[in-house]
Amino acid sequence: MKLGLNESVDLYLARAAQFVQQYPQRITAVIAALLVGGAGGTFAVASFAPDASDLPVRTVVEIVNTQVSTDRNEAVREAAMRLYRSDNVRSTDTADTLLKRLGIFDPQAAAFLRSDKQAQTALLGRVGRGVSAEVNEQQGLEKLSARWSHTDDGNFKRLTIERTAGGFQSRLETLPLVANTRLASGIINTSLFAATDDANLPDAVATQIAEVFSGDIDFHRALRKGDRFSVVYETLEADGEPLRSGRVLSAEFVNAGKSFQAMWFKDPLPEGKGGYYNLAGESLRRAFLASPLEFSRVSSGFKMRFHPILQTWRAHLGVDYAASTGTPVRAVGDGVVDFAGVQNGFGNVVMIKHRNNQMTVYAHLSRISVKKGQSIAQGQHLGAVGATGWATGPHLHFEFRVNGMHRDPLTIARQSEATPISVAARPVFDKAAQGVRAQLATAAQLRPGTAE
Repeated sequence: MKLGLNESVDLYLARAAQFVQQYPQRITAVIAALLVGGAGGTFAVASFAPDASDLPVRTVVEIVNTQVSTDRNEAVREAAMRLYRSDNVRSTDTADTLLKRLGIFDPQAAAFLRSDKQAQTALLGRVGRGVSAEVNEQQGLEKLSARWSHTDDGNFKRLTIERTAGGFQSRLETLPLVANTRLASGIINTSLFAATDDANLPDAVATQIAEVFSGDIDFHRALRKGDRFSVVYETLEADGEPLRSGRVLSAEFVNAGKSFQAMWFKDPLPEGKGGYYNLAGESLRRAFLASPLEFSRVSSGFKMRFHPILQTWRAHLGVDYAASTGTPVRAVGDGVVDFAGVQNGFGNVVMIKHRNNQMTVYAHLSRISVKKGQSIAQGQHLGAVGATGWATGPHLHFEFRVNGMHRDPLTIARQSEATPISVAARPVFDKAAQGVRAQLATAAQLRPGTAE
Protein backbone atom coordinates (compact mmCIF):
# COMPACT_ATOMS: atom_id res chain seq x y z
CA MET A 1 0.00 0.00 0.00
CA LYS A 2 1.36 3.36 -0.92
CA LEU A 3 1.24 6.12 1.75
CA GLY A 4 1.05 9.87 1.28
CA LEU A 5 3.87 12.25 2.35
CA ASN A 6 2.20 13.36 5.57
CA GLU A 7 1.31 9.81 6.53
CA SER A 8 4.95 8.66 5.98
CA VAL A 9 6.28 11.45 8.21
CA ASP A 10 3.82 10.53 10.97
CA LEU A 11 4.83 6.89 10.75
CA TYR A 12 8.57 7.65 11.03
CA LEU A 13 8.02 9.96 14.03
CA ALA A 14 5.99 7.30 15.79
CA ARG A 15 8.67 4.62 15.27
CA ALA A 16 11.41 7.00 16.45
CA ALA A 17 9.53 7.78 19.64
CA GLN A 18 9.03 4.08 20.25
CA PHE A 19 12.78 3.45 19.76
CA VAL A 20 13.75 6.22 22.20
CA GLN A 21 11.43 4.79 24.82
CA GLN A 22 12.93 1.33 24.40
CA TYR A 23 16.62 2.33 24.37
CA PRO A 24 17.10 5.65 26.28
CA GLN A 25 20.67 4.98 27.54
CA ARG A 26 21.97 4.09 24.08
CA ILE A 27 20.49 7.21 22.58
CA THR A 28 22.23 9.42 25.26
CA ALA A 29 25.63 7.79 24.58
CA VAL A 30 25.30 8.28 20.85
CA ILE A 31 24.50 12.02 21.31
CA ALA A 32 27.52 12.51 23.62
CA ALA A 33 29.79 10.79 21.11
CA LEU A 34 28.54 13.03 18.35
CA LEU A 35 29.26 16.16 20.43
CA VAL A 36 32.83 15.07 21.19
CA GLY A 37 33.36 14.17 17.60
CA GLY A 38 32.06 17.57 16.54
CA ALA A 39 34.61 19.37 18.75
CA GLY A 40 37.35 17.21 17.42
CA GLY A 41 36.16 18.04 13.96
CA THR A 42 36.41 21.69 14.76
CA PHE A 43 40.04 21.39 15.82
CA ALA A 44 40.71 19.25 12.80
CA VAL A 45 39.33 21.88 10.48
CA ALA A 46 41.48 24.55 12.17
CA SER A 47 44.60 22.45 11.69
CA PHE A 48 44.09 22.54 7.95
CA ALA A 49 44.95 26.35 7.78
CA PRO A 50 48.29 27.11 5.99
CA ASP A 51 51.40 27.74 8.09
CA ALA A 52 52.42 31.43 8.24
CA SER A 53 56.00 30.55 7.28
CA ASP A 54 54.73 29.05 4.02
CA LEU A 55 52.90 32.22 2.97
CA PRO A 56 54.52 34.51 0.36
CA VAL A 57 56.28 37.60 1.78
CA ARG A 58 56.07 41.06 0.07
CA THR A 59 58.18 44.08 1.12
CA VAL A 60 56.52 47.52 0.77
CA VAL A 61 58.78 50.63 0.74
CA GLU A 62 57.15 54.12 1.14
CA ILE A 63 58.94 57.49 1.51
CA VAL A 64 57.54 59.61 4.39
CA ASN A 65 57.85 63.43 4.09
CA THR A 66 59.04 64.71 7.51
CA GLN A 67 59.45 68.34 6.42
CA VAL A 68 55.97 69.36 7.63
CA SER A 69 56.62 67.87 11.04
CA THR A 70 60.02 69.55 11.18
CA ASP A 71 58.55 72.92 10.21
CA ARG A 72 55.92 72.62 12.91
CA ASN A 73 58.51 71.74 15.52
CA GLU A 74 60.63 74.70 14.44
CA ALA A 75 57.61 77.01 14.62
CA VAL A 76 56.79 75.82 18.12
CA ARG A 77 60.43 76.16 19.16
CA GLU A 78 60.64 79.63 17.61
CA ALA A 79 57.45 80.78 19.38
CA ALA A 80 58.72 79.50 22.68
CA MET A 81 61.84 81.62 22.29
CA ARG A 82 59.95 84.95 21.90
CA LEU A 83 59.14 87.17 24.86
CA TYR A 84 57.13 90.39 24.56
CA ARG A 85 57.68 93.36 26.88
CA SER A 86 56.52 96.97 26.95
CA ASP A 87 57.32 100.19 28.79
CA ASN A 88 57.32 103.98 28.37
CA VAL A 89 60.28 106.11 27.41
CA ARG A 90 61.65 108.39 30.15
CA SER A 91 63.37 111.73 29.76
CA THR A 92 66.61 110.37 31.20
CA ASP A 93 66.70 107.25 29.02
CA THR A 94 69.78 106.25 27.08
CA ALA A 95 69.93 103.32 24.71
CA ASP A 96 71.35 101.12 27.47
CA THR A 97 68.89 102.10 30.21
CA LEU A 98 65.87 101.68 27.93
CA LEU A 99 66.95 98.23 26.75
CA LYS A 100 67.85 97.16 30.28
CA ARG A 101 64.38 98.10 31.54
CA LEU A 102 62.91 96.00 28.74
CA GLY A 103 65.03 93.04 29.86
CA ILE A 104 67.29 93.23 26.79
CA PHE A 105 71.04 92.66 27.02
CA ASP A 106 72.20 93.17 23.45
CA PRO A 107 75.32 95.32 22.81
CA GLN A 108 74.67 95.29 19.06
CA ALA A 109 71.12 96.64 19.54
CA ALA A 110 72.34 99.30 21.98
CA ALA A 111 75.01 100.42 19.53
CA PHE A 112 72.40 100.69 16.76
CA LEU A 113 70.10 102.84 18.92
CA ARG A 114 72.98 105.17 19.72
CA SER A 115 73.95 105.57 16.06
CA ASP A 116 70.61 105.56 14.25
CA LYS A 117 69.32 109.07 13.56
CA GLN A 118 65.64 108.06 13.59
CA ALA A 119 66.00 106.32 16.95
CA GLN A 120 67.79 109.34 18.39
CA THR A 121 65.19 111.80 17.11
CA ALA A 122 61.98 109.87 17.70
CA LEU A 123 62.71 107.60 20.65
CA LEU A 124 65.42 108.45 23.17
CA GLY A 125 64.44 111.18 25.61
CA ARG A 126 60.88 111.42 24.30
CA VAL A 127 58.87 111.27 27.51
CA GLY A 128 55.88 108.96 27.67
CA ARG A 129 56.15 107.27 24.28
CA GLY A 130 55.16 103.65 24.55
CA VAL A 131 57.58 101.01 23.30
CA SER A 132 57.12 97.27 22.87
CA ALA A 133 59.91 94.77 22.30
CA GLU A 134 60.20 91.23 21.01
CA VAL A 135 63.06 89.42 22.75
CA ASN A 136 64.66 86.04 22.00
CA GLU A 137 65.74 83.44 24.54
CA GLN A 138 69.26 84.89 24.67
CA GLN A 139 67.68 88.22 25.80
CA GLY A 140 68.61 89.72 22.46
CA LEU A 141 66.41 92.22 20.62
CA GLU A 142 64.46 90.92 17.64
CA LYS A 143 62.06 93.81 17.12
CA LEU A 144 61.24 97.10 18.85
CA SER A 145 58.28 99.34 18.06
CA ALA A 146 57.35 102.80 19.33
CA ARG A 147 54.05 104.59 18.60
CA TRP A 148 52.95 108.15 19.31
CA SER A 149 50.60 110.88 18.16
CA HIS A 150 50.79 114.53 19.17
CA THR A 151 48.63 116.06 16.44
CA ASP A 152 44.93 116.08 15.62
CA ASP A 153 45.31 115.01 11.99
CA GLY A 154 44.02 111.49 12.71
CA ASN A 155 47.40 109.80 12.22
CA PHE A 156 50.13 108.31 14.38
CA LYS A 157 53.83 107.67 13.93
CA ARG A 158 55.40 104.22 14.26
CA LEU A 159 59.12 103.64 14.55
CA THR A 160 60.19 100.02 14.00
CA ILE A 161 63.68 98.68 14.67
CA GLU A 162 64.14 95.09 13.53
CA ARG A 163 66.93 92.55 13.34
CA THR A 164 67.66 91.35 9.80
CA ALA A 165 70.26 89.11 8.20
CA GLY A 166 72.37 92.19 7.51
CA GLY A 167 71.97 93.73 10.97
CA PHE A 168 69.43 96.07 12.52
CA GLN A 169 67.31 98.37 10.39
CA SER A 170 64.83 101.12 11.28
CA ARG A 171 61.82 102.57 9.49
CA LEU A 172 59.43 105.39 10.36
CA GLU A 173 55.83 105.24 9.15
CA THR A 174 52.75 107.48 9.31
CA LEU A 175 49.55 105.46 9.73
CA PRO A 176 45.88 106.29 10.44
CA LEU A 177 44.48 106.10 13.96
CA VAL A 178 41.35 104.02 14.46
CA ALA A 179 38.60 105.52 16.63
CA ASN A 180 36.76 103.19 18.97
CA THR A 181 33.97 104.00 21.43
CA ARG A 182 34.05 103.24 25.15
CA LEU A 183 31.52 103.61 27.94
CA ALA A 184 32.30 104.29 31.58
CA SER A 185 30.62 105.23 34.83
CA GLY A 186 31.75 106.29 38.28
CA ILE A 187 30.68 107.53 41.70
CA ILE A 188 32.21 110.50 43.53
CA ASN A 189 33.55 109.63 46.97
CA THR A 190 36.31 112.21 47.38
CA SER A 191 37.04 113.98 44.09
CA LEU A 192 36.38 113.80 40.37
CA PHE A 193 39.88 112.58 39.60
CA ALA A 194 39.68 109.84 42.25
CA ALA A 195 36.41 108.63 40.72
CA THR A 196 37.75 108.70 37.17
CA ASP A 197 40.85 106.81 38.34
CA ASP A 198 38.59 104.10 39.79
CA ALA A 199 36.78 103.96 36.44
CA ASN A 200 40.11 103.64 34.54
CA LEU A 201 39.41 106.87 32.68
CA PRO A 202 42.29 108.95 31.28
CA ASP A 203 42.84 112.36 32.88
CA ALA A 204 42.03 114.00 29.53
CA VAL A 205 38.51 112.55 29.71
CA ALA A 206 38.05 113.76 33.31
CA THR A 207 39.11 117.25 32.23
CA GLN A 208 36.68 117.19 29.31
CA ILE A 209 33.82 116.16 31.59
CA ALA A 210 34.53 119.13 33.81
CA GLU A 211 34.78 121.48 30.83
CA VAL A 212 31.57 120.19 29.23
CA PHE A 213 29.57 120.96 32.37
CA SER A 214 31.62 124.02 33.40
CA GLY A 215 28.61 126.29 32.93
CA ASP A 216 26.44 124.24 35.30
CA ILE A 217 28.78 122.71 37.91
CA ASP A 218 31.72 124.17 39.80
CA PHE A 219 33.84 121.06 40.15
CA HIS A 220 35.99 122.77 42.79
CA ARG A 221 33.30 123.37 45.37
CA ALA A 222 29.96 121.93 44.20
CA LEU A 223 30.75 118.21 44.15
CA ARG A 224 29.01 116.01 46.72
CA LYS A 225 29.74 112.49 47.89
CA GLY A 226 27.46 110.15 45.98
CA ASP A 227 27.43 112.28 42.81
CA ARG A 228 27.78 110.04 39.79
CA PHE A 229 28.61 110.23 36.11
CA SER A 230 28.28 108.22 32.92
CA VAL A 231 30.33 108.95 29.83
CA VAL A 232 30.73 107.77 26.24
CA TYR A 233 34.07 108.75 24.71
CA GLU A 234 36.42 107.98 21.85
CA THR A 235 39.67 106.14 22.26
CA LEU A 236 42.17 106.46 19.43
CA GLU A 237 44.01 103.22 18.72
CA ALA A 238 47.24 102.38 16.93
CA ASP A 239 47.78 98.78 15.81
CA GLY A 240 44.86 97.74 18.02
CA GLU A 241 46.29 99.37 21.17
CA PRO A 242 44.79 102.51 22.76
CA LEU A 243 47.18 105.39 22.12
CA ARG A 244 45.26 108.33 23.54
CA SER A 245 41.74 109.40 24.35
CA GLY A 246 39.63 111.35 21.91
CA ARG A 247 36.53 113.48 22.30
CA VAL A 248 33.81 112.94 24.91
CA LEU A 249 30.79 112.07 22.75
CA SER A 250 28.15 112.25 25.47
CA ALA A 251 27.99 112.42 29.24
CA GLU A 252 25.64 112.62 32.18
CA PHE A 253 26.53 114.07 35.59
CA VAL A 254 24.23 113.85 38.59
CA ASN A 255 25.20 116.59 41.06
CA ALA A 256 23.30 116.97 44.36
CA GLY A 257 20.47 114.91 42.88
CA LYS A 258 20.12 117.02 39.72
CA SER A 259 20.95 115.43 36.38
CA PHE A 260 22.90 117.26 33.66
CA GLN A 261 23.30 115.67 30.21
CA ALA A 262 25.43 116.60 27.24
CA MET A 263 26.17 115.39 23.72
CA TRP A 264 28.57 116.47 21.00
CA PHE A 265 26.76 117.58 17.86
CA LYS A 266 27.94 119.20 14.63
CA ASP A 267 25.40 121.14 12.63
CA PRO A 268 25.13 119.36 9.23
CA LEU A 269 24.97 122.68 7.37
CA PRO A 270 28.16 123.55 5.43
CA GLU A 271 28.90 126.45 7.78
CA GLY A 272 27.75 124.51 10.83
CA LYS A 273 30.03 124.18 13.86
CA GLY A 274 30.36 121.46 16.45
CA GLY A 275 29.64 121.90 20.14
CA TYR A 276 28.02 120.40 23.21
CA TYR A 277 24.27 120.54 23.77
CA ASN A 278 21.90 119.15 26.34
CA LEU A 279 19.45 116.57 25.02
CA ALA A 280 16.77 119.25 24.67
CA GLY A 281 18.96 120.95 22.07
CA GLU A 282 20.29 123.90 24.13
CA SER A 283 23.96 124.81 23.80
CA LEU A 284 26.05 124.20 26.90
CA ARG A 285 28.31 127.11 26.05
CA ARG A 286 27.05 129.68 28.52
CA ALA A 287 27.95 133.34 28.77
CA PHE A 288 29.92 132.56 31.94
CA LEU A 289 31.93 129.61 33.22
CA ALA A 290 31.30 128.45 36.77
CA SER A 291 34.99 128.55 37.71
CA PRO A 292 38.06 130.61 36.72
CA LEU A 293 40.35 127.59 37.23
CA GLU A 294 40.25 124.26 35.44
CA PHE A 295 40.99 122.21 38.56
CA SER A 296 41.96 123.13 42.11
CA ARG A 297 41.15 122.37 45.72
CA VAL A 298 38.78 124.96 47.18
CA SER A 299 39.72 126.42 50.57
CA SER A 300 36.53 128.38 51.16
CA GLY A 301 33.25 129.02 49.38
CA PHE A 302 30.66 131.78 49.08
CA LYS A 303 29.75 132.13 52.76
CA MET A 304 30.58 133.84 56.04
CA ARG A 305 34.09 133.12 57.25
CA PHE A 306 36.65 134.15 59.87
CA HIS A 307 39.06 136.46 58.07
CA PRO A 308 42.60 135.03 58.58
CA ILE A 309 44.28 138.47 58.67
CA LEU A 310 41.67 140.85 60.08
CA GLN A 311 40.76 138.23 62.72
CA THR A 312 37.03 139.03 62.52
CA TRP A 313 33.94 137.24 61.26
CA ARG A 314 32.79 138.86 58.05
CA ALA A 315 31.04 138.01 54.82
CA HIS A 316 33.38 136.43 52.33
CA LEU A 317 32.04 138.07 49.19
CA GLY A 318 33.77 135.77 46.77
CA VAL A 319 35.27 132.33 46.34
CA ASP A 320 38.82 131.31 47.25
CA TYR A 321 40.47 128.66 45.13
CA ALA A 322 43.61 127.18 46.66
CA ALA A 323 46.16 126.37 43.98
CA SER A 324 49.91 126.38 43.56
CA THR A 325 51.67 129.56 42.49
CA GLY A 326 51.73 129.85 38.71
CA THR A 327 48.46 128.00 38.04
CA PRO A 328 46.82 129.72 35.03
CA VAL A 329 43.73 131.85 35.71
CA ARG A 330 41.12 132.22 32.96
CA ALA A 331 38.36 134.73 32.27
CA VAL A 332 34.92 133.26 32.93
CA GLY A 333 33.32 135.30 30.15
CA ASP A 334 33.89 137.71 27.27
CA GLY A 335 34.63 141.28 28.31
CA VAL A 336 37.05 144.22 28.51
CA VAL A 337 39.79 144.68 31.13
CA ASP A 338 38.67 147.53 33.43
CA PHE A 339 41.66 147.35 35.79
CA ALA A 340 44.98 145.49 35.79
CA GLY A 341 47.48 146.29 38.52
CA VAL A 342 47.99 146.47 42.31
CA GLN A 343 45.11 147.38 44.62
CA ASN A 344 45.28 147.28 48.43
CA GLY A 345 44.62 143.84 49.96
CA PHE A 346 43.92 142.33 46.53
CA GLY A 347 47.59 142.64 45.55
CA ASN A 348 47.91 142.01 41.83
CA VAL A 349 44.34 142.06 40.57
CA VAL A 350 42.48 142.04 37.23
CA MET A 351 38.91 143.32 36.90
CA ILE A 352 36.92 142.55 33.76
CA LYS A 353 33.78 144.41 32.77
CA HIS A 354 31.09 142.34 31.06
CA ARG A 355 27.78 143.43 29.55
CA ASN A 356 24.70 144.23 31.65
CA ASN A 357 26.78 145.93 34.38
CA GLN A 358 28.51 142.70 35.35
CA MET A 359 32.13 142.53 36.56
CA THR A 360 34.50 139.75 37.62
CA VAL A 361 37.51 140.19 39.93
CA TYR A 362 40.66 138.01 40.02
CA ALA A 363 42.95 138.82 42.99
CA HIS A 364 46.28 137.83 44.64
CA LEU A 365 47.82 137.03 41.24
CA SER A 366 51.54 136.27 40.97
CA ARG A 367 51.59 137.86 37.50
CA ILE A 368 49.25 139.75 35.20
CA SER A 369 49.10 138.93 31.46
CA VAL A 370 46.59 141.55 30.24
CA LYS A 371 46.33 145.36 30.08
CA LYS A 372 43.56 147.85 30.80
CA GLY A 373 41.22 148.28 27.82
CA GLN A 374 42.12 144.90 26.30
CA SER A 375 39.28 142.72 24.96
CA ILE A 376 39.16 139.30 26.62
CA ALA A 377 37.51 136.09 25.37
CA GLN A 378 35.95 133.46 27.60
CA GLY A 379 38.62 131.01 28.76
CA GLN A 380 41.52 133.30 27.89
CA HIS A 381 44.39 133.32 30.42
CA LEU A 382 44.76 136.65 32.20
CA GLY A 383 47.36 135.83 34.84
CA ALA A 384 48.48 133.22 37.35
CA VAL A 385 47.69 132.24 40.93
CA GLY A 386 49.88 133.87 43.59
CA ALA A 387 49.94 135.18 47.16
CA THR A 388 50.21 138.94 46.70
CA GLY A 389 48.30 141.42 48.88
CA TRP A 390 46.55 140.16 52.00
CA ALA A 391 47.06 136.46 51.33
CA THR A 392 48.32 133.86 53.81
CA GLY A 393 49.19 131.45 51.00
CA PRO A 394 48.90 130.98 47.24
CA HIS A 395 45.28 131.07 46.10
CA LEU A 396 42.89 132.92 43.80
CA HIS A 397 40.22 135.20 45.24
CA PHE A 398 37.37 135.45 42.72
CA GLU A 399 34.33 137.74 42.81
CA PHE A 400 31.28 138.24 40.59
CA ARG A 401 29.50 141.60 40.86
CA VAL A 402 26.18 142.68 39.32
CA ASN A 403 25.46 146.41 39.53
CA GLY A 404 28.17 146.57 42.19
CA MET A 405 26.54 143.86 44.33
CA HIS A 406 28.38 140.60 45.03
CA ARG A 407 26.71 137.48 43.63
CA ASP A 408 27.47 133.74 43.75
CA PRO A 409 29.38 132.96 40.51
CA LEU A 410 27.82 129.51 40.19
CA THR A 411 24.30 130.95 40.33
CA ILE A 412 25.18 133.51 37.65
CA ALA A 413 26.71 130.84 35.42
CA ARG A 414 23.63 128.62 35.61
CA GLN A 415 21.31 131.53 34.86
CA SER A 416 23.23 132.72 31.80
CA GLU A 417 21.53 132.21 28.47
CA ALA A 418 21.94 129.08 26.33
CA THR A 419 21.67 129.18 22.52
CA PRO A 420 19.35 126.47 21.08
CA ILE A 421 20.08 124.23 18.12
CA SER A 422 19.14 125.68 14.73
CA VAL A 423 15.70 124.89 13.28
CA ALA A 424 17.25 123.30 10.19
CA ALA A 425 19.35 120.91 12.27
CA ARG A 426 16.57 119.94 14.70
CA PRO A 427 15.41 116.69 12.97
CA VAL A 428 18.98 115.36 12.72
CA PHE A 429 19.69 116.40 16.31
CA ASP A 430 16.57 114.71 17.72
CA LYS A 431 17.45 111.44 16.01
CA ALA A 432 21.01 111.58 17.35
CA ALA A 433 19.73 112.41 20.84
CA GLN A 434 17.65 109.21 20.89
CA GLY A 435 20.81 107.14 20.36
CA VAL A 436 22.64 109.14 23.04
CA ARG A 437 19.90 108.43 25.60
CA ALA A 438 20.26 104.70 24.94
CA GLN A 439 24.06 104.83 25.25
CA LEU A 440 23.98 106.79 28.50
CA ALA A 441 21.39 104.41 29.94
CA THR A 442 23.70 101.50 29.11
CA ALA A 443 26.71 103.26 30.61
CA ALA A 444 24.78 104.04 33.80
CA GLN A 445 24.13 100.31 34.31
CA LEU A 446 27.84 99.51 34.31
CA ARG A 447 29.69 98.91 37.52
CA PRO A 448 32.29 101.67 38.00
CA GLY A 449 34.71 100.99 35.16
CA THR A 450 34.83 100.94 31.36
CA ALA A 451 33.52 98.79 28.54
CA GLU A 452 34.02 98.80 24.79
